[in-house]
Amino acid sequence: MKPAGFDNELYLKLQSRKIRERIEQFGGKLYLEFGGKLFDDYHASRVLPGFEPDSKVRMLTQLRDEVEIVVVINAGDIERSKRRGDLGITYDQEALRLIDAFRAAGLYVGSVVVTHYGGQEAAVQFIKRLGALGVKTYRHFPIDDYPANIPLILSDDGFGKNEYAATERRLVVVTAPGGGSGKMAVCLSQLYHEHMKGCEAGYAKYETFPVWSLPLQHPVNLAYEASTADLSDVIMLDPFHLEAYGETAVNYNRDIGVFPVLQTMFERIMGTSPYKSPTDMGVNMAGFCVTDDEAVLEASKQEIVRRYFDALCARRQGFGGQAAVVKTELLMNKVGMTAAGRPVVPAALERSARTGGEPAVAIRLSDGRVVTGKTTPLLGAAAAALLNALKMLGNIHKKIKLISPNIIKPIQHLKVNHMGNTNPRLHTDEVLIALTICAATNPTAELAMEQLENLKDCEAHSTVLLSRVDEHTFQRLGVNLTCEPKYQTEKVYHK
Repeated sequence: MKPAGFDNELYLKLQSRKIRERIEQFGGKLYLEFGGKLFDDYHASRVLPGFEPDSKVRMLTQLRDEVEIVVVINAGDIERSKRRGDLGITYDQEALRLIDAFRAAGLYVGSVVVTHYGGQEAAVQFIKRLGALGVKTYRHFPIDDYPANIPLILSDDGFGKNEYAATERRLVVVTAPGGGSGKMAVCLSQLYHEHMKGCEAGYAKYETFPVWSLPLQHPVNLAYEASTADLSDVIMLDPFHLEAYGETAVNYNRDIGVFPVLQTMFERIMGTSPYKSPTDMGVNMAGFCVTDDEAVLEASKQEIVRRYFDALCARRQGFGGQAAVVKTELLMNKVGMTAAGRPVVPAALERSARTGGEPAVAIRLSDGRVVTGKTTPLLGAAAAALLNALKMLGNIHKKIKLISPNIIKPIQHLKVNHMGNTNPRLHTDEVLIALTICAATNPTAELAMEQLENLKDCEAHSTVLLSRVDEHTFQRLGVNLTCEPKYQTEKVYHK
């Protein structure tokens, strides 16, 4: 079991209290820009052991009667069919998924704001689709020289021409499918309209990372920098906070760079700026809930190594560049880690070497034991390693076959002869379905199935790039996967 280093219940208590205080600071209405992931924040749960991936949503449900959600999406991202790398779905699909997820949690979704709207056909169709689904939509338009041209921005030809998103509740949470959607601009535009209408309202920002109250070079903050290596984010000391309060605080370059402009906007809209630093704008309380710094340090170092492998694979697949690889490698060196410091890496490479370079996967269980799997005529390496891990967890002898070849071969026949697959080996999802079938009549297979929950927070490494199916299966099981930047074949098309 990974040692906990974060008090999640304390976090929920402190965070909801802080947000309520900020609402009252602005007379009873707050636009809260939510950065990062509201759902499934696995990065936070990896670097802050004890943080639950759904903590932010749980915190909002404590404020359920006061919260209204506004989802922001960039029209250009709709037009380009921009995708979320982790889920593989387009931003417009993710916006719809978010609406359903919020509603399922009992949270009220007020509207969707389409930013940078310029009549893009895909954006027009998306707005029509939302209208047919009964979702209110509003359009925000590009503004020349944003955010530098403040006189234009704060005029009828700037924020004034944006459609005002009518809101009903005290806390308006502004979120988006991904970065670059325009959340901050939406919040500022709404503030402009609110004050033009004579209504009091304020703005705050909720970013889990960087953790402003932890030191600049703390591995938690360096792990965040590694996670945004492709965005060129840099963690910095907040000079405005130091000047105003004589205290050090950590922020990142984009917020620090734009703060003077934001401060001027606040002064023009509200009469005075409520904030003296970008750190002031934040409401994140995560840093006050760390209970075991050593556990958090180790978890963050491991995350930096994972991000290094992610950068290598993104470069190999053509999704990322050399800069992200160099940056994550530098961060890895800074915290004294190497690729071999991730125990599953040498284990997988050694197993592959013993089989003449064939693909291999290693899984490290929560008690530190490592199990490996190789490619066989029936199973892919990931599927084999998964079954071996379940055997070890269930104290099942490694020579016992959990799935009869008589079950696997008909599945292979279906894949190759009827479904058009050229690879007959079972993927992880297929092998789990086969194991479920066997569990109906085989107590040993049932015992193996009962071990699936024990895979959560385990580590895995593959000597080749895995299929998206295998990646998603490991993700759903809560296994942290990395891969060598190497394809199994020399083909140029890879699913």
